[in-house]
Amino acid sequence: MKTNKPIVYGLLITLLIFVIANLFGKEINLGIDFIPYTFGTHTAMLILSVLAIVFLRKSVKYKFSIPKFKKILRPVLFGVLAQVVVNIPFSIITMALNIEVEPHPAFNVMSPFQVFIFVFIYASITEELLFRGFLQNILKPLSTKGIKIFKRFVSVPVIVSAVTFGLAHLILITAGVGTLFLLRVVVFTMVLGLVAGYYQEKYNNNAFAIIVHMAGNALGVVGALLMSFGPQTVG
Repeated sequence: MKTNKPIVYGLLITLLIFVIANLFGKEINLGIDFIPYTFGTHTAMLILSVLAIVFLRKSVKYKFSIPKFKKILRPVLFGVLAQVVVNIPFSIITMALNIEVEPHPAFNVMSPFQVFIFVFIYASITEELLFRGFLQNILKPLSTKGIKIFKRFVSVPVIVSAVTFGLAHLILITAGVGTLFLLRVVVFTMVLGLVAGYYQEKYNNNAFAIIVHMAGNALGVVGALLMSFGPQTVG
């Protein structure tokens, strides 16, 4: 029973932080056009995650340090591959069903530069602080348990944080996205979460999870840039 406590406490606190951030984050409005609606949510998530890590520091052994360049090459590669591996089959399904490609709702209201700042950088940091920095670290007592994926040991903390991270993106339902798009995002974020969690655990450093997350979001920045060069409608 004791071994289940980290999962119960970790998931409950993570859920609480996520819900509060999404409910009250929207109320954070600085009145600056450049700052998008997601800023308040991610800021609330950042603050609450830091508070959780600090107040529960006896259970959450959080570590962050800038890694050497050579060590981040493989995590970056696998972060990008996570995006590619998930997108290829979903792109094939989309074309086979003759469904129009659906962009992320954020791309409809943000410029490429805003996507770079608030998605590629800010969202990567805040989400990793919560799901890997807090949740995965509080589950460390369970790190000896897990399964092998492609001959790599993937621990329970990595799996739980990845699945939770993926399911958290079901919040996109409120944005009215299509079913296939929603499934695509959930699967991608779970896969990305596995990669981010694996490298964080390997090096005991939250910086690796953030780097993997940024690498996974990199193609999104490229997509936003390409969309900005699309046909313009004159009103």
